[in-house]
Amino acid sequence: MNTTSKIKGAVSQDLRHDSAIKHVTGRADYTDDIAEPAGTVHAYLGVSKVAHATLKGLDLEAVKAAPGVLGVLTAADVPGVNDVSPTGKHDEPLFPTEKIEFHGQPLFAVVAHTRDAARRAAELAVVDCEVLPHALDPVAAQADDYPYVTDNLTLARGDADAALEAAPRRLGGQITIGGQDHMYLEGHIAFAIPGEDDDVVVHCSTQHPSEAQHMVAHVLGVPSNAVVVNVRRMGGGFGGKESQMNLFCAVAAMAAKKWNRPAKIRPDRDQDMMSTGKRHDFVVDYDVGYDDAGRIQAVKGDFAARSGWTSDLSGPVTDRALFHADNAYFYPHVKLVSHPMKTNTVSNTAFRGFGGPQGVVAAERMIEEIAYDLGKDPLEIRKANFYGDAGRDVTPYHQTVEDCIIDRLVGELEDTADYQERRKAIQAYNAQGGILRKGIALTPVKFGISFTATWYNQAGALVHIYNDGSIHLNHGGTEMGQGLNTKIAQIVADALQVDFDTIKITKTTTEKVPNTSATAASSGSDLNGMAALDACNQLKARLVAFAVSQWGVTEEDVVFLPNAVQVGPETFAFGDFIKQAYMARVHLSAAGFYKTPDIHWDRAAGKGRPFYYYAYGASCSEVTIDTLTGEYKVDRTDILHDVGRSLNPVLDKGQIEGAFIQGMGWMTTEELWWDDKGCLRTHAPSTYKIPLASDRPGIFNVKLADWSENRELTIKRSKAVGEPPFMLGISVLEALSMAVASVGDYRECPRLDTPVTPERVLMAVERLKAKGT
Repeated sequence: MNTTSKIKGAVSQDLRHDSAIKHVTGRADYTDDIAEPAGTVHAYLGVSKVAHATLKGLDLEAVKAAPGVLGVLTAADVPGVNDVSPTGKHDEPLFPTEKIEFHGQPLFAVVAHTRDAARRAAELAVVDCEVLPHALDPVAAQADDYPYVTDNLTLARGDADAALEAAPRRLGGQITIGGQDHMYLEGHIAFAIPGEDDDVVVHCSTQHPSEAQHMVAHVLGVPSNAVVVNVRRMGGGFGGKESQMNLFCAVAAMAAKKWNRPAKIRPDRDQDMMSTGKRHDFVVDYDVGYDDAGRIQAVKGDFAARSGWTSDLSGPVTDRALFHADNAYFYPHVKLVSHPMKTNTVSNTAFRGFGGPQGVVAAERMIEEIAYDLGKDPLEIRKANFYGDAGRDVTPYHQTVEDCIIDRLVGELEDTADYQERRKAIQAYNAQGGILRKGIALTPVKFGISFTATWYNQAGALVHIYNDGSIHLNHGGTEMGQGLNTKIAQIVADALQVDFDTIKITKTTTEKVPNTSATAASSGSDLNGMAALDACNQLKARLVAFAVSQWGVTEEDVVFLPNAVQVGPETFAFGDFIKQAYMARVHLSAAGFYKTPDIHWDRAAGKGRPFYYYAYGASCSEVTIDTLTGEYKVDRTDILHDVGRSLNPVLDKGQIEGAFIQGMGWMTTEELWWDDKGCLRTHAPSTYKIPLASDRPGIFNVKLADWSENRELTIKRSKAVGEPPFMLGISVLEALSMAVASVGDYRECPRLDTPVTPERVLMAVERLKAKGT
């Protein structure tokens, strides 16, 4: 049993990130900071300069003859299987043999004594190919009869067609939702060190060490036990390092084994952005029926995605877009269909929210359209359609929403943000007809938590207590700046009642915890925290049994106090107690395990309970636009977000703030643009605009819904915080829409596509002005 006394760094305390000081002083070690052993070689990719072609041959003689080059790696050099597909579809060759499928596709790798030599030599290749027609976006792909990259999904409940016909009101439309580059501070990198026999150790920046391990083994033609993958920390991931790292790990490992020397590969930012996947672009066609009060009767939606040249993770991403196409709203009759289109672009991949944000944008567009049609405040329509009691609590995938707090949460934010009075003031301001116009919006989010691939919902952890009382913690999650290691260490500190500083957090490695799931789907703390707690509970049970045997007391007489253990009338310092347990040959190491209960999913039927619980949030944003230039600023944002019982409030607030800004960037400035030859032109910070510090809201209020706790038995009744707040940035889109609509006296929905760049704002304003003349 535990007392209520607090130790330093226990759960629910504000505790700074364990590497915070190292981050800001530059002492945090990343993969590129690992000291290079003598003889280290460097690889660089040679990539395609066309979007689609038949590959006839590669002339690499000039490459091989370049100064400092040891050799090249092509498909012919793959000792195992030429495939790095994360889904087992075997549709993603490491290097192509017959076809080029996108501009920027890796065709070979140069290995040289220096990175600069490899990079320069890669440009000397002569590619013999026959250029073919290409399709770059989902609409063009559908027009050209391109296939799906994976099976599509239909979610249906009721009779959507009949309900649409019977609805008092009906409207339809289309929205284009742009993609997004991950723009992590640390790009892709892999560093492989060869060992004896088949062995190789790979240090890399990946969210999925076990998948990287399996892919390297697959490509080398060796068993997984010959490959070790290590990750101390990443400089950001956001989903971009879940599957996209496979290629880099495989190339580094191939080079290391072929030349029996340490090998590193780190692309330039340009090549990183051109050759690795991004958030999926979507084109959504919607049809919605509703009554005179704005209450939705039926919804049909077709979600076409730019998936890229292979399946990658497009199947589950487009599935999840449908899972969140309801957002916080009940649809009595619904039919949603995904269309994961093959395109001649890089294979798009996981990104924070994993398709969910695109589904939420579609839901909010329908709500907005209904509001403008009825001349009502969109918030009124939102509230009228919230999930509620029995009869209005079943999702399109037939899961009952049992924990819905969205009405209370939105109501509280509406009051604390003074939404109604501010909206009236903004309408009065706009009525003056000035050059500057304002908008305000309050949008909700309901986000399901769990991997929809049920088998991923498991985790392991390893906890050692050394005989001096110090603790070694290892788990299957990866640290990418989000504070996962800090939270898991807090859980261990709380369980064993020792100060946080007693615990040593070590790198994620496939040597210690096998078969790990990706740190994704906002599941890192949920899964790994419970696994670490399981390990601690095993250790405590052994220690209690030891004390009972040694001192002849009952189990109730053994109490873990802050940094001490009370055994009957005696109290021992934690380290002293552990020393005695060691001397009595008590096993002081435990492997913990956890699997999420009560979840299941039948994809073929489109039914199940794919999510263990839901996290909720709401955001109110106010903006000002310049109708002469299209420029705008976010004046104020108020956020109320549900994290259950927070494991670490200050870290959770940081995640919410960062997620909102990243979501705002996706909605506004982050534009991906391909030219007519299929070349990505926004391939560097100079051409791709992420939000700056100056773009943050002028007033930025973030509050946790501290009255909430998870009704499910999660770790300490907390809720996930990685992905759900990303969608809070949609409030900026909706506020911009109101500001633009004011030019036309709010008579019609501006139907803004995303990202809503200043150019798009200006064009929408001019369009409405033209209609008014």
